[in-house]
Amino acid sequence: MSLHRARIAIVGGGLSGLHAAYLLEQKGVRDYVVLEARQTLGGRVVSHPDPRPVTGANAVSSFDLGPSWFWPEYQPQLDALVRELQVGRYEQFEQGQMLMEHRADRPVVAMPGYASSPASVRLVGGMGALINALHCRVDPNRIFMGHTAKSLHSVREHIRVICERAEEETVTWTVEHVLLAVPPRLVASRLAFFPELPEKLSASWSATETWMAPHAKYFAVFETPFWRDQGLSGQGRSRVGPMVEIHDASVPGGSAALFGFIGVPAWARRNLSDAQLKALCRAQLVRMYGERANEPVLELVKDWALEPFTATLADLSSTGQHASAPPATPENGPWRGLITGIASEWSPEFGGYLAGAVDAAARGVQAQQPFPLR
Repeated sequence: MSLHRARIAIVGGGLSGLHAAYLLEQKGVRDYVVLEARQTLGGRVVSHPDPRPVTGANAVSSFDLGPSWFWPEYQPQLDALVRELQVGRYEQFEQGQMLMEHRADRPVVAMPGYASSPASVRLVGGMGALINALHCRVDPNRIFMGHTAKSLHSVREHIRVICERAEEETVTWTVEHVLLAVPPRLVASRLAFFPELPEKLSASWSATETWMAPHAKYFAVFETPFWRDQGLSGQGRSRVGPMVEIHDASVPGGSAALFGFIGVPAWARRNLSDAQLKALCRAQLVRMYGERANEPVLELVKDWALEPFTATLADLSSTGQHASAPPATPENGPWRGLITGIASEWSPEFGGYLAGAVDAAARGVQAQQPFPLR
């Protein structure tokens, strides 16, 4: 067992965890650690590199297997962060008609599409570009990947954070405060507290649905956005499935792509392989967009219900809706003033969204004021 000390431990290296680290450094607080269970940063933000060379202003191109866009006018705090980090953007393509598939025995219907208002935007390089930009602006020596937090122990106004590394090595951090940058349900089900959390608080965290946890996404990458030649926006809705909602995910100067949210419930998807899901989704694209959809240069499937550091068994039957924010801190008991939830689901206004991760992290860091410099 190895023992270490820090002032603040941030459990989770997704957007909320990295944003919290960034805010702490801006306030002169550098005695912190980010403990991430995965071997990569980003959490639910995952961007797959474009397999084709990219031209023009977009020097980097990726496809988002997690969150894909945000709304600058509606989410100004996230917009300000994107601008501050100088991450490029472009509007989601929505020009043209939308396709609707009502029944398997009826033809697909073209109809006017839905334009986002306010406009939604994507980031150059995918949402992973935001993670990379934050990572570049914090101390890399304060980030520890492959560290799975297993338990928290309250000991004389300090907290011992017990982590597991590869080969079951145990690492212990003694800290003054813990910022929980993982979803409430995951905290309640995977992280042991000694003494236990207040029963009411633990129950509320367990009942808070994790955004993305029951969802799966399919991507088909093509040589050209052929649907645009037909006056189509790429948007699609289907009551047949397996995808219930489809969008254009093409990258300016890069590859063309369509992606869809798979409507098959998480518990039922467990009986399907990635190859089976891809074949079903590809067949649906052919029904809706024609034979040219049968020749993707790349197919991707991301099933978030299979991610142990995102989903729990409870998420297999989850509705997948954005949840109302539970309390972020205990109001009483031995954990009062020692832990704060800062993952997206703890945001009162944007729970589950990227903007929620930024908001909740800012609230959690602000709650630690004042920060005497050390």
